[in-house]
Amino acid sequence: MSGRTSSFTRWRRARPFSGGLLVTLAGAEILVTVKAPLPVVVHVGMQGLAGYLVPLLLLLCGVLLLVNPEQRLFYSLVAAGLSLASWLTSNLGGFVVGLLLGLIGSSLAFAWSPTARRPRENSSA
Repeated sequence: MSGRTSSFTRWRRARPFSGGLLVTLAGAEILVTVKAPLPVVVHVGMQGLAGYLVPLLLLLCGVLLLVNPEQRLFYSLVAAGLSLASWLTSNLGGFVVGLLLGLIGSSLAFAWSPTARRPRENSSA
C-alpha cells in the first residue's frame, strides 16, 4: 500500500484542507460561545442578528473552502474579515480562540496553491 494513496488523501491534497477545517472550527466555536448559557459570557458589541450572522457566515466560508477550492482567495479574505468582525459582535471573537482559529485558517487557505505532483518513477524495474 506504500505506492497507493487513498481517495480521501487525494481529495484532501486537492484543496486547502487544513485552512478550511480551521475556519469551519472557528465558526462553530464562535457560534457555540454566542449561544452559551454561561454567566461568564461577555456579550460585547452589537447584539442580535450580527452576533449569529458572523459565525454562521464564517462556518459557511470554511465549508466552501473545502468544497470549492477554486475560489479560495475570495473565501479566505471574507473569512479573515469575518474573524476580525467577530471581535466586536460575538463575545470577543469566541473568547479569542475562534478569532485566532479563523485568522490562522484563512491565512493557510490564502497561501495554499494547487501543485501538480509528478508521478514517482518506479525504481524497481
